[in-house]
Amino acid sequence: MFAVIRTGGKQYRVSPDTVLKVEKLDAEAGSTVTFTEILAVGGEGGTTIGAPTVAGATVTATVIAQDRLDTVIIFKKRRRQNSRRKNGHRQPVTVLRIAAINAA
Repeated sequence: MFAVIRTGGKQYRVSPDTVLKVEKLDAEAGSTVTFTEILAVGGEGGTTIGAPTVAGATVTATVIAQDRLDTVIIFKKRRRQNSRRKNGHRQPVTVLRIAAINAA
């Protein structure tokens, strides 16, 4: 069984026991998060596509950790003008393990 969820402006295809990194959520490690914006649900019985979401479907996940991704380097250079700028940041993410997919 699988589901397509939307969180943080992105879409993810998930199945039970999948570990994924999503945009930072306000939740502590060990807590449970429920997603209600389910765009599609599929399995051996067929696939249900939402318009825009599947009514009554939910996905529950357990927060494993609050983490940060690797450093992203932003380097800008204007050639022949002796102008350079180096910047960077680390994006905060939430690591989730999908517990269950509940289709209505």
